[in-house]
Amino acid sequence: MRQGFDNDKYIELQAKHIRERIEQFGGKLYLEFGGKLFDDYHASRVLPGFAPDSKFRMLESMTDDVEIVIAINANDIEKSKVRGDLGITYDEDVLRLTDIFRGYGFYVGSVVLTQYAGQSAADVFRRRLEELGITCYTHYPIKGYPHDIDLIVSDEGYGRNDYIATTRPLVVVTAPGPGSGKLATCLSQLYHEHQRGRTAGYAKFETFPIWNLPLNHPVNIAYEAATVDLSDANIIDPFHLEAYGKTTVNYNRDVEAFPVLRAMMERIQGESPYQSPTDMGVNMAGYAIVDDDACREAAKMEIVRRYFQTAVNLKRTGVGGEQVDKLKLIMKKAGVDKDFSPARSAALLKEETTGAPAGAMILPDGTVVTGKTSTRLGAASSLLMNALKAVAGVDMELEVISNDAIEPISRLKTRQLGSKNPRLHSDETLIALSITSATSEDAARTLAALERLRGCDAFFSVIISAIDEQIYRKLGINVCCEPKYERHALYHR
Repeated sequence: MRQGFDNDKYIELQAKHIRERIEQFGGKLYLEFGGKLFDDYHASRVLPGFAPDSKFRMLESMTDDVEIVIAINANDIEKSKVRGDLGITYDEDVLRLTDIFRGYGFYVGSVVLTQYAGQSAADVFRRRLEELGITCYTHYPIKGYPHDIDLIVSDEGYGRNDYIATTRPLVVVTAPGPGSGKLATCLSQLYHEHQRGRTAGYAKFETFPIWNLPLNHPVNIAYEAATVDLSDANIIDPFHLEAYGKTTVNYNRDVEAFPVLRAMMERIQGESPYQSPTDMGVNMAGYAIVDDDACREAAKMEIVRRYFQTAVNLKRTGVGGEQVDKLKLIMKKAGVDKDFSPARSAALLKEETTGAPAGAMILPDGTVVTGKTSTRLGAASSLLMNALKAVAGVDMELEVISNDAIEPISRLKTRQLGSKNPRLHSDETLIALSITSATSEDAARTLAALERLRGCDAFFSVIISAIDEQIYRKLGINVCCEPKYERHALYHR
C-alpha cells in the first residue's frame, strides 16, 4: 500500500511535546485524548502509515507516570451506542479498553459517567463496574454550558461533580468515542484541584482536524464525515487568528468551549497560558505527512465509506436520514461521489451480468477482483477466496477448497442447526480452507495470503450479513455495501 505518513516521526514529536507540557504545569497534567487511544482505525485509513496504536505506543515509554481515566456519556449507555468499527456498545468498550490498558501495564484509575441525569442503563453499568472493582465517578449536566461561565466555574457547576482522585503526574482522559465528555472532565478536575490548593494543567492530544492543513483538505473533511452524528464542523480558529494573525483549523466544539477553558486558567493562574484552542492542542500529525497525495486519496475513500455505512444504517434502522443528506454535501465538498471507488461499479456490473449478489475488492496492486453468490459460497465468501487466490498467485479457476471440507459444514448448518441457507459465510469458508490446507499446497498458499488483504477496500451490491462484515473487519478489510437487501423481507439477520 502507498504510504503517506511517517509513524515513527509522529510518535517522537508527540512524546516530546507532552513532556514539555507536563513541565510547563509543574508536574501535573490532565491530557485529553481526542479520538481513540488504542485502535484509531479512522486515522490509519486517512493517513496511510499511521499505526492504530500509535498513541498507545507513545505512552508506553511513560507507563509509570501515567494514570488513565475513561469517560463515558451516560446518554450513550442509555441509547446503547455502538462503535461502528468494532460493532460493540460503548459500555462494553469501556471494559475492553480497561483490559487492554491493564494488559500493557497501564494503571486505569477510574471510570467517570458524564452527563449523568438518572439514566437507568447508566445505573446498571455503574453497579456492574463496582462489582468488578472499578472505581466509578459521576459528572452532571450543567445548565447553560458552555456559555454561562460564572455558573460553570462555581460550586453549582463543576463543583457538583465528583472529584476524581488521581495519584500520577500524567492523567490521560480517554473514551470509547467522541462526545463522551473528556474535555469537561478535565476542566472539572482543574476546578477541583484549584479548590484544594493544587496546581494542574490541561492539554489535548488530538489528531483531527489537523490544524496546519487547509480547512477543506480531504483529511480534515473526512473528520467531519466521521463525526456527522455529532454535527461537528471544521472551522477557522478565530482566537488563534486574532492572537497571532495566523489561520489554523479547529472544530466547533473546541472553539465553543475555549472561553470556559480560558476563564478557568485565568481564575487559577491569573492568566491563561493559551490564547487559542489550537494552542492547547498537541498535534504534530501534519508534520508527519510525507505524501500528501496519498493521504488525500485515502481520505476521499474514507468519506465515501462513511456515506455508505450511514446509508446502510438508515436502511437497517430507519434512522439517520439527516446524516445521509449531510454526507452527500460532505462528499460534494470533497469532490467525490458514490462511484469514487472502482469496486462499486465492478460489483454492480457483476450482479447485473450474473443475476446474483456480488462483491468486488481493490487489491494492493490496484487491480480489482470480483465474486458472486454461488451454490456453495455467499458473495462475501466468494470474493474473499478470489482475492486470496489473486494475491497468492493461485490459478483463479482452481477450486482450492475441497468438497470434503464444504459438504459437512453445509449439512451441519441445514440439518442440525436449522439454517435454510447451505452456502458458507466467510468464517465457515476460512475454516474449510484451513482444513483443506492440511493436505493441499495450493490451499496452504491461499490461506497464508490473508494478511496481504489488510487495508484493501471491498464493495458489495447488497447488505452482507453481520458475521461476514465482522470477519472482514477482523481481517482489516474495509467494507461498503449498497443500501439494499438481497431479499425482500421485513426481518434480516
